[in-house]
Parts: sequence; structure tokens; C-alpha cells
Amino acid sequence: MKIRRTEVVPRRFRPLQNNAGGVFYADFSWHLPPEKWREITMGVFEELKARGLIAQITDEEKVKDLLDNQKTSFYIGFDPTADSLHVGHFVQIMVMAHMQRAGHTPIALFGGGTGMVGDPSGKSDMRRMLTEEEIDHNIACFKKQMSTLIDFSEGKAIMANNGDWLLNLNYIQFIRDIGVHFTVNRMLAAECYKQRMEKGLSFFELNYMIMQSYDFLELNHRYNCQLELGGDDQWSNIIGGVELIRRKEGKEAYGMTFTLLTTSEGKKMGKTEKGAVWLDPEKTTPFEFYQYWRNIGDADVIKCLKILTFLPLSEINELAKLEGGELNKAKEILAFEVTKLIHGEEEALKAQDGARALFGAGTNTENMPSSDITASDFIDGEIGVLDLLAKIKLIPSKGEGRRLIEQGGVAIDDVKVESATTKLAIRDFDKKYVIIKKGKKIHHKVNLI
Repeated sequence: MKIRRTEVVPRRFRPLQNNAGGVFYADFSWHLPPEKWREITMGVFEELKARGLIAQITDEEKVKDLLDNQKTSFYIGFDPTADSLHVGHFVQIMVMAHMQRAGHTPIALFGGGTGMVGDPSGKSDMRRMLTEEEIDHNIACFKKQMSTLIDFSEGKAIMANNGDWLLNLNYIQFIRDIGVHFTVNRMLAAECYKQRMEKGLSFFELNYMIMQSYDFLELNHRYNCQLELGGDDQWSNIIGGVELIRRKEGKEAYGMTFTLLTTSEGKKMGKTEKGAVWLDPEKTTPFEFYQYWRNIGDADVIKCLKILTFLPLSEINELAKLEGGELNKAKEILAFEVTKLIHGEEEALKAQDGARALFGAGTNTENMPSSDITASDFIDGEIGVLDLLAKIKLIPSKGEGRRLIEQGGVAIDDVKVESATTKLAIRDFDKKYVIIKKGKKIHHKVNLI
């Protein structure tokens, strides 16, 4: 006998098969501890809140009802300012994934139009203007990367490009229909423009808020999109879209921002000596990516586990009880889980093996970042350490290399390099490689082939 239900089955009920092939539902809540029970029955809004992702909401009660009791489409915008997504984008993608798992439809909006202007939010200088060819190339890269993290199969999610409606607008008609709903005084008071006001905000950039607001209106028309999400630095732009829909259409629309990825000191995460932490393995290798998360501060590891992984909150709360050196276990879990999401389990395992070798828990250096040199790189059987560091691109200049060595920041096979004039002989490569350590976190294998 098959029990048929017209209403949504509560999350605590799990479908079971009996021997006759029928389906019945059993309530397993009676034996669960309170914390686990709350986690199982938690709606997506409460989960995002419990993970510390939500920053600001236009109407918390209505957004909570929309996300927990209805199905809706929502959008997040991605301006193609580079040819790879980075760690900051990853937070947005994790929110999209949580929402998609809850049955909502993500719209990934790529800025083929807004990318021609550049978002002034949080910038003291105007962004470099990109060509149409650069923008198209960057969007293609974004689409490829995002497709490994979000299910874009039929009906599951939507990719859109605001260039489809922004690039061919009649400017006079656009300003008459849309610009009339924005006051310059209010726009200039918005947080997204404050930093630009010091050096001068161009009229070109002032259009950005109007364009982003129009995106929300257009997506509302095309896909009945009711909710715009974005980082907390997008709050003013999101409010603009919510109000534009209300004024133009007389309809309710909502906005929600999520926490920016910052350290406990308030500094933006995702930056290294080499620049941004990219999701593209050609720009940031899986090993470097893993190492970044393995080496984050003690105060940030639990926050990152909540924001950047799908680990159950009950498991994360257990890890939060660790102290001192035991926190390395939590850091290793974080590094593995995040690397697995971005680069796959195989690359995550390789990165883990390489990292453990560096921390003395193994001897496998195979998966460590490496460079090759040949005997022709040696002069009279020797190569200067500065020349070697420059060749494998561990230093931007020999001057920087000298300063690093003088500060005790370079070691070769665990022996500190004392002088910038130090040279390595071919015989130092008797095992066919050496390990160079730069600072506390960068390890590099140099192979003699």
C-alpha cells in the first residue's frame, strides 16, 4: 500500500520502502538529540543565519516565509572583471548552492553590460575599462567554473547576461523611464559611492546603481525573480532595485546581503603575497589553494567552516571545542573540504598529502608546487640563490630577494640561507631536488632534470 500525500512531507519524515514496494513515512525525531533535531528541521533561511551568512535583509519576516515555505527564483550578479572567479565569489556561490538545495532557482547574472562600466563599490579609483572581447572571454571562464559548483541542468538554474538588455538601450528613453525614479542626493549618500567621492566620482560610474537596479526589474519581468542577493557592499544597489520594482510595478521585491569574507581583525580574506586566491587552478594551484586555508588564523577557522563548507553545523560545533594545537585538525578539514568543492576530491587528496609532508606527517613531496631546472642553468657547476629564486618566480625582484634573506625568510632543505651571495652546487641536488621554504607558508620543490 502506498501512502499518498498532497502536502509537503516535513523534513523529519524519511521515506522508507517496505518489502512490497510501497512507501511509508517514519518519524525518526524521537531519538535525536535536540541540536541534531533542530538541524534537520531547519529551513534554508535559518541555516544561512546559523552559518553567519546573512548580513542585512529588507524584510526579514517576508524573506524567511519566501525561502522556507515557498519556491522562488533569485539572482546574484557577477561582473567579469577578471578571467577567473576568486574566493570572494565563492561565498556567493555557496549561498546559491544552499538555496538551490532548498528547491529555489538561482539566476547567475553575468555583467556583459555593467562590466562595461565597472562597480565603484569599495573602490577609491575608477576600475579599468574592459573591452567587449575581454568581457566576453571572462564571462565564458565564469560560466565554465560556476557550472562545476551549481547545477544548471534544465529547470534547475539560469544563466543570464545583462548585456542582452543594457547594451542596446535607448539612453533618452531609459533615463525618462528609469532614471526619473532615482534622486542624485540619495545616490551620493549611498555607501557604494562614498570612497569614490574623495577622488571624484564620474557621471559614467554614477550610472552603475541605476543599471543594477534595472537588472532586477528586467529579471522580475523575465523570470518573476523576487529576490536579489549579494555581498554586504551591494546593499545600496540592491535597495535601488527593490524600490524601482515597487515604484514601476507596484509589486513586492526583496533584497538580502551576506557577510563579506573577512578575518577576525576585519581584513578582507582571499589575498596572498601573490595576489588574489583564484578558483582557476592555473592561477592558484590546488596545493596553494589548500595551503591558504590550512594556514588561516585560529580565530577564523570555525567561521570559514560554516560559510565555505556543507559540513553539518553539529559537526562544526564539535570542532569549535578544539583549542591550541588541536585546531590544526579543524584547519585541515577546512582546507580539504573547500579544495574538494573547487578542484575535486582527487586534487584535494593530493594537496593534503603534499601539505602533510611539509608538516612532518609524511614524506611525499610529489604534490608540492614545483619547478624544473637543468644543468645548463648552472655556471661552473653553481647557481646563485637569488638567481634560482628569480628563475622559479618566488621573488618579484632580486632586491626583494635580498631583503627576504636578510630577514631570515629563506631556507633550503631546512637550512636557513644566511647570505644573498649564497650559491648552490649541482652536488646539492644529489636527491634530484631541493625544497625551498619562503617565509612560514610557502614551500617549493626545485627539480634538477
